[in-house]
Amino acid sequence: MLFPGEPRLEGHSDGDAVAHAVIDALVGAAGLGDIGTHFPPGAEEWRDADSMELLAKVAELLREHSWHPLNVDATVVCERPRISPVAARMREVMAARAGLPVEAISIKGKSNEGLGWIGRGEGIAVHAVALVARSSAQRAGPMDC
Repeated sequence: MLFPGEPRLEGHSDGDAVAHAVIDALVGAAGLGDIGTHFPPGAEEWRDADSMELLAKVAELLREHSWHPLNVDATVVCERPRISPVAARMREVMAARAGLPVEAISIKGKSNEGLGWIGRGEGIAVHAVALVARSSAQRAGPMDC
């Protein structure tokens, strides 16, 4: 996600920290490793990759393993950019790529109130959680609902 007038985050792919946290939450919830397992940071094929494309690939990966996402909640901790003015658009884009209704995606921003490296504007942190479900045919064990 681009924020006009704001510095771009650097990363091996496009540096979209929100998308990367969401991807980690989804594959983690399904027990399928982490983002680095599927998109290794040193692999040239993922250099400058569009994180929305990676999210779409993860949605397909979940389907291949009989999982489907139910919802995602992401909190972006930063001083800038302000998240609330673009949160609705971020939700729309992520929902479309993850195969979810917009109502199933939550993205919110929080300030670190000037404290620490985040407060000094040296970076951002993103916390994301996801709920996934497995098709009933794939369930096994007493904890499945």
